[in-house]
Amino acid sequence: MLAPLPLLSAPPVQPIAPEPVVGPLAMWPHQARFRQGAQQSAQSVFDALDEELNPTVLLLGIPATQTLGSDPNVCLEPANALPDRERFLGVRQRGLALQQEEPWPFRGYEVVSEWYEQWRQEGVSLRRAVQEVFDADPASHKRVSFVGMPVLVHNHFVLTVLQLNAKVTRRYAALKPERYYTDGRPLATSLIQAVVIRFHEECWKALNEPEAGLSLFMRPRDTDELIRAAGRLFMDTPAQDLDLDPTLAKLFATCTTISSLRYEGAEGVGKLLLARRRHPNLEEVFALTCPTPLTDYRAVRKLLEMATADVSLLADGENVYALGRLVGNYDPAREDLFVINFVKHYIWEFQHDGQVLMRANYGTPTLPRTRLNRTHFRRELRHTFGLTDSAKIERLWDVMMEASRQKHGTLLVITTEALAEADRLKLQCTLIEPVPLTPLITRLITAIDGAVLLDPDGYCYSIGVILDGKATGRGTSTRGARYNSAIRYVESSPYPCLAVVVSEDGLVDVITKENLGE
Repeated sequence: MLAPLPLLSAPPVQPIAPEPVVGPLAMWPHQARFRQGAQQSAQSVFDALDEELNPTVLLLGIPATQTLGSDPNVCLEPANALPDRERFLGVRQRGLALQQEEPWPFRGYEVVSEWYEQWRQEGVSLRRAVQEVFDADPASHKRVSFVGMPVLVHNHFVLTVLQLNAKVTRRYAALKPERYYTDGRPLATSLIQAVVIRFHEECWKALNEPEAGLSLFMRPRDTDELIRAAGRLFMDTPAQDLDLDPTLAKLFATCTTISSLRYEGAEGVGKLLLARRRHPNLEEVFALTCPTPLTDYRAVRKLLEMATADVSLLADGENVYALGRLVGNYDPAREDLFVINFVKHYIWEFQHDGQVLMRANYGTPTLPRTRLNRTHFRRELRHTFGLTDSAKIERLWDVMMEASRQKHGTLLVITTEALAEADRLKLQCTLIEPVPLTPLITRLITAIDGAVLLDPDGYCYSIGVILDGKATGRGTSTRGARYNSAIRYVESSPYPCLAVVVSEDGLVDVITKENLGE
């Protein structure tokens, strides 16, 4: 009989506590870990919107108590983010002054305790005072700052500050600023601001945890979930402008559901004009005796079948009441007439004054993308091919512009070895005599499936090309075969190469090895 094995006991393992932050800039032990988690979350979310937004997260700590005559120790994480912290020494006093100067405009809209209302006023005023300091920063033309609500953490009022590339932020259209719900919360005037608001909400909740930063962000929202929540928030703005209750209107969900429906197999295409009835810039072609609720999705989808290029459904945010058209010159300062453009199946756009403010693809909000950016295209040609000849660049630009109008999408590949590649892929393409591309030729050759192969001089060598290349894991299942095959080919090509992918939904992507590696 075998003797039992001896029991071995290991010494008890002591839990490893995170190193506390010490020194004059310490607010609480885990502030560095918290900021790192917030930075990672911001990077993921804003990269999904536009990789050039380049978010930076700062933590600013304002002492909650101060000895009379002492120098208030304003804290910042990371410590070297702003060299002139003394600019924030008077923000507590400025916040109190703002609270005294301007009466609280939202009193009486809801029943809350006096303590809670006082606390909220102080928090809003302190946030505004800090925002004033960032707005007055000489570097604000490069980095725009968004300040979140303060949270009391270990004797400091901690505010999360999100900074974005100002030039890229201004690239996208927005509605008028300084808009609020009736309870004082800010309304979003753009999709970017809606994402900023949702991001600050996540930071505020995380800062209210017992040990903020101990486990980084505890259960942070998924990137797609946060962006969808931002899209719902942004659509509260037109609802509020139409005197609707945003919580009941749920315009984002309504538009997404309508866009998902087909009528007798056909996808819904047309426009829905949101405005109060008898708006001076709307003319009714005919009215419905019984208005159709927007929540009667199938009935609205059926009505959308009657929409044409110049006749749209007219709705007041709750019901479709007529079919009609735009007339006269709309004053955009009114901001009381919005357009929902149903582009194709499951894709719709939110527009104001002819500008696309948000595009929703299969329930996921995205920023509007221009069909092709000339400056970006010129930069990619210069980086990839060292191309600086303005005549050649303009010729290629004309080709790309024509290709971008292809309603079924297309793919163009520019490579220095277009002739050799056409010969290598001759069994999976149609070879043509080398020809300099013109808009007319481009329109003809992009009408068929497959890629178009050309060189930096604008000469085309083959059409209908089935591209090859190794799968590297950089593709995405949310995009089609055209986009993913372009990524595989560009990354596998031993030659300088640039691909322009025109998707059926109108998006245009310029793919190079350089931007794949970013």
